[in-house]
Amino acid sequence: MTDGMTGAPAGAGRERFLADAAVRGLIVQLVERPAANSLEEAARIQGIRAADIVKSLVVRHKDGSFLFALIPGDRQISWPKLRALVGVNKLSLPPADVALGATGYERGTITPLGSTVAWPVYADQSIAGRRVSMGAGEHGYSAFVDADDLTAALGAVVADISEPN
Repeated sequence: MTDGMTGAPAGAGRERFLADAAVRGLIVQLVERPAANSLEEAARIQGIRAADIVKSLVVRHKDGSFLFALIPGDRQISWPKLRALVGVNKLSLPPADVALGATGYERGTITPLGSTVAWPVYADQSIAGRRVSMGAGEHGYSAFVDADDLTAALGAVVADISEPN
């Protein structure tokens, strides 16, 4: 059986996610959950606040490479802050097919863990000190993880890169 969108074997993204977490010594709690139509609905299903869901956003660098921005669910990327931190004047969110090609994950499942390329990770400082939920490489699954352990395991740059929605 394969994933209809990527053609990959069903569960392959989740397995990559779990394998990468294990290699990094990162403890994750995988939770199966029903599909959600919005971040707010996903938070309700998981019994947490939207702020405790970390969105893993794929950002295209002007040179054609990518990076991950980890942003709390109740916030959005601050483009001026992120551009200043990265030291460029142009960053953008790629189309879904480009993000899939860059990470091996579909939107809604994207995570730096198990990405087909280990792009640099930038995490918003507001996730520090909390247990958060994030994509786990496959629709219908979320992973709970200590945000400080996550950023350390990924070698993430932790900084103020977000603003309120």
